[in-house]
Amino acid sequence: MGEDQRVRRERDSLGEVCVPADRYWGAETQRSLESFPIGVDRFRWGRPVIRALGVLKKCAALANAELAQLDSRRAELIVAAAEEVIAGRLDEHFPLVVWQTGSGTHTNMNANEVIANRANELAGSPLGGKAPVHPNDHVNRGQSSNDTFPTVMHLVLVGEIDARLMPVVEGLRDSLEAKAAAWHDIVKIGRTHLQDAVPLTLGQEVGGWVAQLDEALDGVRATLPGLLRLAIGGTAVGTGLNAHPRFGEVAAARMAAETGYRFVKAPNAFAALAAHDAVVAASAALRTLAGALIKIANDVRWLASGPRAGLGELIVPANEPGSSIMPGKVNPTQVEALTMVAVHVFGNDHAVAFAGSQGAFQLNVYKPVMLHNVLESIALLADACHSFDLRCVAGLEVDRERVHEHVEASLMVVTALTPKIGYDKAAEIAQLAHREGLTLRAAALRLGLVSAAQYDAWVRPQAMTHPLEPS
Repeated sequence: MGEDQRVRRERDSLGEVCVPADRYWGAETQRSLESFPIGVDRFRWGRPVIRALGVLKKCAALANAELAQLDSRRAELIVAAAEEVIAGRLDEHFPLVVWQTGSGTHTNMNANEVIANRANELAGSPLGGKAPVHPNDHVNRGQSSNDTFPTVMHLVLVGEIDARLMPVVEGLRDSLEAKAAAWHDIVKIGRTHLQDAVPLTLGQEVGGWVAQLDEALDGVRATLPGLLRLAIGGTAVGTGLNAHPRFGEVAAARMAAETGYRFVKAPNAFAALAAHDAVVAASAALRTLAGALIKIANDVRWLASGPRAGLGELIVPANEPGSSIMPGKVNPTQVEALTMVAVHVFGNDHAVAFAGSQGAFQLNVYKPVMLHNVLESIALLADACHSFDLRCVAGLEVDRERVHEHVEASLMVVTALTPKIGYDKAAEIAQLAHREGLTLRAAALRLGLVSAAQYDAWVRPQAMTHPLEPS
C-alpha cells in the first residue's frame, strides 16, 4: 500500500490493521486480502455470490428481530445496507479471492464488515467504529461462517441452476426438437462402431439427442431438493450454539420469501456443515449434462466432416474463416468450443467430488473451491449451450443428396432381406456386392436368391426406419 494512500486503522482480535479509508471492508477482510495473494478468481460469476451474501444477512437480521434477538433500529440499518449489497451497489467492496480459508470465513466476514460499516455510515457514524452496528455481534448474530457459507452455496446454486442454466439448455433442446420435426422424413444410413448400419431418419437421430438432453435436464432438476435444505442455524459445529432455537427455521423461511424458492432449514445441521453431498450431486448432474453435450456435438462434427472427403451429411454455418493457410475452409468451431467447455466441466466435477469427500469430523473445509467450480461449470455450460444453439444449430442444414447417396451405397440395407431369405444368404449378397463393387440389387439377382420384383418390394429404406410390420 502506497504511503500516499489514505487509510484508517481498525482492530480485530489479532490487533490493529490499516484499511483503505474509502473501503467498507474491515480488518479481517484486509488480513485475508494480504494473506492470500493466490490467483485472480473471485466469486463474480454474474455476482450471484455477493447477492446471496446480502440476502442471507438481510434475512438473518429480520429473523433475529422477529425473535427479539436484535433491536429494530439495528435490524433496519442492517437490512438497508444488505439491500444495497443485493442490488449490486457495493460490489467493489468484496475483493477476496476463492483461495482462502476452507470454511469461507473470510468471505463471511467480508460481508459482515461491509454491511456493518455501511449501516453505521447510514446512521451517521464513521467507518471502522463498529457502532451502532458491530460486524460480529449484530450482522453475524446467531451465525457462524460454518453455517452461513454453505447456506450461501445453496442459495447461489439453486438460483443459477434454475434461472441461468435450465432455460438455456431447454432452449437448445427445443431447437433440436424443431430440427428433428423438420427432418422427420429424411432417410439416412445409421452407423454403429463407426461403420455402416441399417437406416433411420435424420429426425430419429436428432430426436435421440433431444431425449438425451431431457434426461440430463431431469437429472439436474433432481438435485434441487437437496440444495433447498440450508445449513443456517447450525452455527459452528451443528449444535446451534449462540443462536435462538428457531433462528434457522425463521431465517430459512425469510430466504424462501426473499428468493421465491422453497428453502428450509436442513433437518440435520451436523451433516449440512460437515458434508456437502447436495453440491457434489449437483456437480455430478452437470457432468452428465456435459457428457450428453459432448455426444451431440461430436455427432454434429462427424456428420459435417468433409465436406467432400468426409461424411458431409450436415452443413455447419460458416461463422468465420477456418484456416489461416487454407482458403475457404470452414471448421465446426462451435462444436469445438462446446466440447472444450464440457471437458472443463468434467475436470471441475472431479475436484468437487474429491473436495466433497474431505469433511473431517464437524466441518468440510473445501467449501470455496466447491462453490467456485460448480458455479464455473454452470456459467460455462449456459454460455456454451447458448452459443451452440444460436451459432450452430440454428443454421444447421442437410445435404439431402449426400444423405441419399450414402443410403444407396450402403450394404447394410441387405438386412431387410434377412426375414425373407435368412441371415446367411443375405450376408452372401452383401459380401459379393462388396467384393466385386456391385450394387446389392445386382448381387442379389446374380446369385439368384431373389427376383427383381421381390428385391424392390422387400428392400425399402424408408420401411426400415420402424419395426417390422405384421404380415
